[in-house]
Amino acid sequence: MPKYIYQYPNWPNFKWNDSAIYSIFGEVRHLQGKITGQMDSLGFSIREEAKLKTLTLDIVKSSEIEGESLNYDQVRSSIARRLRINAAGLIPSDRHIEGVVEMMLDATQNYQEPLTPERLFGWHSALFPGGYSGMHKIEVAQYRTGEMQIVSGAMGKERVHYEAIEASKMDKEMTSFLDWFNSKDKIDPVLKAAIAHFWFIIIHPFDDGNGRIARAITDLQLTRSENRPERFYSMSNQILTDKKRYYQVLQKVQHSDGDITDWLNWFLNCLKNALLETEKTLEKVLDKANFWDKHENTPINERQRLIINKLFDGFEGKLKSSKWAKIAKCSTDTALRDIKGLIKKGILEQEQSGGRSTNYILVKS
Repeated sequence: MPKYIYQYPNWPNFKWNDSAIYSIFGEVRHLQGKITGQMDSLGFSIREEAKLKTLTLDIVKSSEIEGESLNYDQVRSSIARRLRINAAGLIPSDRHIEGVVEMMLDATQNYQEPLTPERLFGWHSALFPGGYSGMHKIEVAQYRTGEMQIVSGAMGKERVHYEAIEASKMDKEMTSFLDWFNSKDKIDPVLKAAIAHFWFIIIHPFDDGNGRIARAITDLQLTRSENRPERFYSMSNQILTDKKRYYQVLQKVQHSDGDITDWLNWFLNCLKNALLETEKTLEKVLDKANFWDKHENTPINERQRLIINKLFDGFEGKLKSSKWAKIAKCSTDTALRDIKGLIKKGILEQEQSGGRSTNYILVKS
């Protein structure tokens, strides 16, 4: 079995090839500046909308990487309430979602605060409020006291992907990590985000939730790199898209002698794609804002407003009258009247799909 990175005498003195990441690093920094400039030129309410959308996506996708599905509307509602963003269609959120949201907002809104064991333990408690991960009782709000292996496969045919640093070294390892993380050094803040993610994953200090906390630390450090609490891109969404490669690179670099060039290269490319994706999202946010400007004086009832906003925010599946009735909590007859009213106003049209059921889409302006 090849040695792990932490078993080399130079651990944790990471090294990398600057020339191998120079180009992609420059692209990332350019895109960050470009998107910040674009957002600054927009109105307050549009920026709030974009922030709400990005934070919601980030939290939902970070949990999805771990195979956990969170209710999008509950997450969105929890964020809107906590940040006092005026958003339509807010619903109650369950205790678990409130905890996940609390962790992410602490990371991004209080980004200037130092990262301490107490703060990490608070995040861990927020992720596992009942002290259980699924049906398993875990150690919460403390570093793990047991050994940690990441395995896959059926019982008897398990494959060990990673064996983490022994539990007896957790305090020493985390003190070293947190001292570095909180120090003012000459490493660019974006590179520091990449190193922090990798270093934390290698230590794997908790019984469970290490991936989500690593991504929260990444978001905290990326927020520091821009020195502003607004989030306009989702790293977690991009990691989910490239999940297979994410684990491949981690597995490869965990056996290196301290050279993390491949990891930095992957991370920067992932961040670049997240920023490019934001440019597309920004277009949608602008389309929505322009629509409501245009229809400022158009009579539109609350049910119609709810569905129109959902269509702009990324409606799942096809819009049929039955789905309208279910979402807007009304009868099918009322739903049809709402739909026909919007068709008359040139806002909705029938989709030319040729199928047996009738679907409706927004008219392209």
